[in-house]
Amino acid sequence: MTFDKLISHARTVLNPRQIARNASAGGVAAALLTEKGHVYTGVCIDTACGMGFCAEHAAIAAMITAGESRIIKIVAIGAEGVMPPCGRCREFMNQIHDQNMLAEVMVSGDAVVTLRELLPFHY
Repeated sequence: MTFDKLISHARTVLNPRQIARNASAGGVAAALLTEKGHVYTGVCIDTACGMGFCAEHAAIAAMITAGESRIIKIVAIGAEGVMPPCGRCREFMNQIHDQNMLAEVMVSGDAVVTLRELLPFHY
């Protein structure tokens, strides 16, 4: 599957909205491809107190719920287009499967790197 198709999957769930007085969701969406060929999506949840989570975490949670943990490709998008994962997401992806350091991560509209390249000095 191409990154263009993954971006299309992410766009289907990108839907910025206020869900409560102190919480919004959907401003960032993510899609990932697993080694079994399944696609999982998720959106961010932002809260005033910082207890929310990233779109990548939501997509990964859906993947884990379905019984998978190996990421082949992942992308996150917002209103401005493709965006790289934050440090917390990078480390989370690394820790849920020993081979995820090989996952391809789209970090901008024209750049794809491995998770290993994003975590060069992993402990």
